[in-house]
Formats: sequence, structure tokens, C-alpha cells
Amino acid sequence: MSNKPLLPTTEALRALDQAHHLHPFTDVGAYQKSGGRIVTRGEHIYFYDSEGSKVLDGMSGLWCCNLGYSQPKIVEAIHEQLQVLPFYNNFFQCSNDMAVKMAEAMAQVTPEHLNHVFFTNSGSEANDTNIKIVHRYYQILGKPEKKHFIARNNAYHGSTVAASSLSGMTFMHDQYTGIDYVHHIQQPYYFGEGGDLTPEEFGLQAARELEKKIEELGEDKVAAFIAEPIQGAGGVIIPPDTYWPEIQRICNEHDILLISDEVICGFGRTGSWFGCQTYGFKPDLMTFAKAVTNGFQALGGVMISDKIAEVLAQGKGDFAHGMTYSGHPVACAAGLATLDILRSQHTIENMAKEIGPYFEQRWKSLEDHPIVGEARAKNMVAALELVKHKGSKERLAPNAAASIVCRDQAIKEGLLVRAVGEAMVCAPPIVCSKQDIDTIIERMFRALDYTAKQYLR
Repeated sequence: MSNKPLLPTTEALRALDQAHHLHPFTDVGAYQKSGGRIVTRGEHIYFYDSEGSKVLDGMSGLWCCNLGYSQPKIVEAIHEQLQVLPFYNNFFQCSNDMAVKMAEAMAQVTPEHLNHVFFTNSGSEANDTNIKIVHRYYQILGKPEKKHFIARNNAYHGSTVAASSLSGMTFMHDQYTGIDYVHHIQQPYYFGEGGDLTPEEFGLQAARELEKKIEELGEDKVAAFIAEPIQGAGGVIIPPDTYWPEIQRICNEHDILLISDEVICGFGRTGSWFGCQTYGFKPDLMTFAKAVTNGFQALGGVMISDKIAEVLAQGKGDFAHGMTYSGHPVACAAGLATLDILRSQHTIENMAKEIGPYFEQRWKSLEDHPIVGEARAKNMVAALELVKHKGSKERLAPNAAASIVCRDQAIKEGLLVRAVGEAMVCAPPIVCSKQDIDTIIERMFRALDYTAKQYLR
């Protein structure tokens, strides 16, 4: 007889989960009635649940496991660091050696003018940090009235009060009182909002909404514009090519700091180390998190330009901001191992040459399906729009019900994708093979076929 302890059943785990665990972005009442999937193991680009189902993770965890789940080098780095220095803080003129090494490594892989880093535990905290850094910067310059931030509708910058305020999602704003110095402008969503304009015309129009908002608020009041290179959680909104050059011009001409939120786009997702490099713009601050440790540890931060760091150094007194776990040595060890893999194996460069373009090509073939109005992709991040009739943009069902059906069926087919409004979103690990990509497309097609049968009868 085996002496191994009996593992809890799925039913037992679900009951405990429903009784004690409140989940992010989840309907609390509905979850307590129905429960959810209990994930128990990950391997390569797949995860396994408590019932033994094997699912290809088309979302890289939560946009973070870019290298998949099997990376022993990162695990080993975490284990070794726990034995040497499991924790020390970075407050009050102290540091730890792993935070120092990680700061240097980040300066090496980010654009050359970004040589300073403030570590956090998440992207949400990093965007809170952006607000404090920007306000401190202008305070030192004698311009404390420059405190207003401009962001975009449907953007996602995190879920703390400040980061939620930067985010442009109204369903989030409905549940709390936001910050009154944050304002929002049009997103560069060509499929949904482009109308009769060409992509090039729409890109310029959407960008110039920033200039209008600056003029409305007053250039002397506006501190910064924050945006993701590609809006991820908002539905993979890929801007027209004219958008980012015009945004850069506007920020330069109006003395507005430009913040690139790279929490999703960073570390290879768009074919470059960072999305700002893919689109050729120069941010003053850059938010990072998620894939910096391949999701194996909680680490985020803000990369700060030399221009801003020089001003911060002129301030008198402490910069009154920080988190206990900022620059946690174990998280930094995981980050260093992740960066080493990306650099030594040329993962991003190789993906951008072969797998990224292949994924784009195969994903865009989904546009041949009768209920797909658009299939868009940029290297390893993609979305498709569900429609009732080709060319009409009429949706399959009210309240994005069809996308939920499609998502659930994709999971039954063994593929995890997300439903964001009327769009299906996919961001698989950048270590996928061509065969893996083919599997994603085949399973997505089957989910689309099933969805079409439910609504086109």
C-alpha cells in the first residue's frame, strides 16, 4: 500500500477556492456558485488542470510567460538566491547585490537613454510610480501645476486606484472614485472607429486628439501622456503606422513627457525588445513587468531617462515612495536569468525573423472564416473581430456573447485564448515552433466553426 498522501479532488479544491479565495476581475457571486478551472502544472507551452486536461496556453499565462513554463535556469537562479539572501530591502541608503545587477542589466537591454530604474512588484505599482516621479520632476523644476496626465480610452495600465485612473476602461471607473487629474482621448482602433478614413488618415486623427486635449487643458498644466505601444488587454489595438510618429511630434513640441507602458509589449512580444523600438518612438519613462521574470517571480519597474534622473538628483530630501519588496533579491535573480536566456539564445531576434512572421501569416488566414471581420497581428500578439456579415461589422450577438462562446469552445478544443469585447485575443509564448502555431490556428478555426453554428442558423 502506498504511503503517499491523497491529493484533494477537483471538487474539494473548488469548494475551498469558492469558500475562501476572492479572484481578480471575477464576478464574485457567480464564481461562488459555479467555480472554475484549477490549474496544477505547466510544461513548455501547455498547462494542465486538476482533471488532467492539457491546454495550449495561447495567452502566456497572463501575457507574461514568454518563454513558456519549462525554464530550469530561472528555477535554479531562484533556488540559489533563496539559500544566499532570501530578502533584503532597498530603503534608506541600502541595496542588495541582485538589485544592483538587475538594474545594470535593464539599462543594457533598454533604449540607450534609459539608464535608471525604480523597481516595483507589478505594472500597476510601476504606473503609480510614474505619476509620483513625474510630479516630483516638475516640482523640482518649479512647475508644480504641470500635473495632469492624458491616457487613452480602453487602455489598461493596472488596477490600483492610480493605475485604474490611468486606464480608460469605464467598467473599472464605475466601481471607485478616480483621480481627477487624469484625462482620456480616443484609442487608435481602426476596425472599430476608423469609419471611412484610410488607416493612415485615422492614425493621424487619433494622434491629434492628444494635441486637442493638451490645448483644452493648457500646455502648462499637462505633465505626461501614457500609452501602450499596442493596447493589449483592450483588445490588441494595433495602431496605424502614422500614429506613433505623430504622438512623438506632439509630445516634443508641447513639453509633454511620453510614457511607454511596456508591461505587455516588452521583452520580445512585438518583435523587438520593447514596443517603443518596434514603432520607433523615444519615451521619457518606460513601464515594465510580467515577462521580465517570465512570470516566475513578481517584479516590475520604471525605466527613467537620463533627463529626468538628472533633475530628480537635484531635489532636496527623500523621494517619498517605495515598496517593501522593491528590488527583491529573489525576483531580481529570476529577472537576471530571464534576461540571460533572451540574450544568450538570441530568442527575440530569432523569433522576429521566423516564428513571429509565421504566426502573423497564419493568424491572418483566420480572416477567411465567415464570422471573422478582421484578423490582426504584430509578431506574437494578435486579435480577431467576430462579425455576422463580412464587411458590415455587424456583431454576432448582443453584449459580446458570441466571443464568450468562442472562448469557451476554444478551451474545450485545448487552446486558451481571451475574449475582449467582440474580439478574440491571443499572445502565445515566443518560444512556439511552427507546429505549435499550426496547432493554435487549427483549434481556433474549430472554435470559430462552432461559434458560427450557434449564431448563423
